[in-house]
Amino acid sequence: MSGTWVFFGLVFLAVFLLMTGLTIPVFGESRKARRRLLARLAAVGTERDAQVEMLLRKKYAQELTPLEQSLEALPGFDAIRRLLEQSGRSTPAYRLVLTSALIGLGAGIVGWMLTRLWYGAAMFFLAAAAIPWLNLLRARNARTAKFEEQLPEALDVIKRALQAGHPFTQCLKLVSLDMDEPISREFDYVFSEINYGGDLRHALLSFLERIPSVSAMAFVTAVLVQKETGGNLAEILTRITTVIRGRFKLHRRIRTLSAEGRLSAWILLLMPLVLFAVIWITTPSYLPTLIHDPRGPKLIAFSVVMGVLGMLWIRRIIRIQV
Repeated sequence: MSGTWVFFGLVFLAVFLLMTGLTIPVFGESRKARRRLLARLAAVGTERDAQVEMLLRKKYAQELTPLEQSLEALPGFDAIRRLLEQSGRSTPAYRLVLTSALIGLGAGIVGWMLTRLWYGAAMFFLAAAAIPWLNLLRARNARTAKFEEQLPEALDVIKRALQAGHPFTQCLKLVSLDMDEPISREFDYVFSEINYGGDLRHALLSFLERIPSVSAMAFVTAVLVQKETGGNLAEILTRITTVIRGRFKLHRRIRTLSAEGRLSAWILLLMPLVLFAVIWITTPSYLPTLIHDPRGPKLIAFSVVMGVLGMLWIRRIIRIQV
């Protein structure tokens, strides 16, 4: 009986790992690009004005109880808050960690009741506990992609406002009023930080931390360089807008041309699971030999590992950076 549950647990793990591939887009900012962004932020210095930071987070802190504030101050929660901020969520960091732990604990108990094996319970715990984090990463990726899609139009609004004689900070406010989420909220954050007395440099670097995008970095770099060296900011933004639109157009073209390859990858990855289901339904007496034989779970575990490695390898091949 335990061999049967081990088999189903391994199949469940394989399905879970395959489905998590949907939470990470095939296209978008590469890890190298994100590392370059982080290195750039570290090089220019991202320390913030403590008074401005306190004013901007005062409302958030007031909504929390003293116990919640102490939980938010735990080590490592700054990175979780940053991830929540990048995904546009207002959920406190401790609540995300607590939700993940409770879901994992419940799934672990179910796994123990079904398998009576510690590694079966651990497998259920890890798979269930990862669901909120994967959902958060998916929301962050979707929000960043939506921001990049809106950015050229926002730069056009800023360019026209500059040509009409508006100051740069007022142009940011116009974007926050005229456009939809998420770009309206991000530009409103920048305007509010400057309006509270913060430095433009710190406000833009904080904006880049919230939106780790190469397009956003190009915009921030152009503004900071223009403020230090001078020049026609409207003309610079026009050129950046042209480059971003061309990059976005190429991104969609490559995604269309590679659709057949991505579909083939999913068919190859899901075929063993579909074949197992068909055999289980049509010939149920064919599979018990694999399940109950002592070598069966080992073969299944080896197949799961090789399937996951194949998934990662295929994604690496079709992941085209733009």
